[in-house]
Amino acid sequence: MKKLVYIALCTLMLSSCNIYRQFERPDVTVDESYRTLDGTTASNDSVTIADLSWTEIYTDTNLQALINYALENNTDLLVAIEKVNEAKASLVSAKLAFLPSVGVSLPTSLSYSSGNTVISYDASVSASWEIDLFGKLLNSKRKAQVALLQNQEYQQAVRTQLIATIADSYFNLLALDKQLNIYVLTEKSWAVSVETIKAMKEGGMANEAAVAQYEAYHAAITAAIPEIKAAILKQENSISALLGNYPETIQRGKLDEQNVDFDIQAGIPMQLLANRPDVKNAEHNLASMYYTTNEARSAFYPSLVIDASLGWINPLTAMASLTQPLFYRGSNKAKLEIAKAQEQEARLQFKQTLIDASMEVSNALITYEAELQKEIARDKQILSLYNAVEFTNELLKLGSSTYLEVLDAQQSLLDALITKTDDQLNKLNAITSLYHALGGGRE
Repeated sequence: MKKLVYIALCTLMLSSCNIYRQFERPDVTVDESYRTLDGTTASNDSVTIADLSWTEIYTDTNLQALINYALENNTDLLVAIEKVNEAKASLVSAKLAFLPSVGVSLPTSLSYSSGNTVISYDASVSASWEIDLFGKLLNSKRKAQVALLQNQEYQQAVRTQLIATIADSYFNLLALDKQLNIYVLTEKSWAVSVETIKAMKEGGMANEAAVAQYEAYHAAITAAIPEIKAAILKQENSISALLGNYPETIQRGKLDEQNVDFDIQAGIPMQLLANRPDVKNAEHNLASMYYTTNEARSAFYPSLVIDASLGWINPLTAMASLTQPLFYRGSNKAKLEIAKAQEQEARLQFKQTLIDASMEVSNALITYEAELQKEIARDKQILSLYNAVEFTNELLKLGSSTYLEVLDAQQSLLDALITKTDDQLNKLNAITSLYHALGGGRE
């Protein structure tokens, strides 16, 4: 009786101890705004594009079909789903630890008496129940709950990354298609120019050096085409692998058809805590280390186990044992110090994950703003270069310009067209980066 009173008093004294306290997210300092392209900071609307469905961000029906297919068949995502199932089973196991363990034994003996065989039975049922006075089982269950949350966030992280990767790969494929089209049209145009310069040579208006330069430039354009075609096939193979398929042709639209004309809002930085899977996973990891530390503290306190047995022959017997760790204090102390250090590591990692997340959002916003500001100037550059090519060709025919000026104008136009394609791709990728950085695409 005295022992039971002593245990009850100890339990009451420890009820305010960390052993029983649930994890609480630490106070973290988060900036109230993101940096802009001019280096200043500006507050953002509380509404964020991360709250939009990915179908609202990516309106291309071909891209939507690819993402939907990948969400059903991507190997990494399927593995992540199985990890969640594993964590669910582990949580069930941790909950069952609170219940008594029951065993049944059916020993049978044979004996011979006066030529007769005698069979005797001694069936028994035994049970063992550990009373969780000092939070050992409680913290184990809470850690299993956190592990489940971690795996669920890992699944979300794989999902959001998959959506972003499919989108980026798709846009890159469209950009390669457009580049190929530019080179094909340029090659055809330059084939005509080669014939023109040859005719001018025959008429004494150009020399052999001009013909050689034109042919060399035409050959360089022609050589670039198979390289782009190979890049297109490789990109299709990469997307096929993301879909969980063998290499195949990817159905797609065109780069110029992609609609990105909507307000880009990042929301307030604190929303990263609610949306980004890696931030939430880092928080759950910190919680797991917190409960590990509590488990290490529980090892210093006694454990109470009740054993009972009921036999066919023997009556019901029960015995309670209170085990106090006496000879493992040094080992338990070392384990506690290790757990504390791991908890502090997790705390620092949580803070750094928030910093990295904020940096990614800021970088995506800066890139998107830069691409917007480049669009008008790039279009003006391309229009001027088209005019330059036309004027220099006319002047060459009149003898007022040289073939080198024509070559230079053609090369500048081709470079500007390819750069314009890269600008379009960068703008689309910036939107994907921002959407992903804010934790968009959650299930």
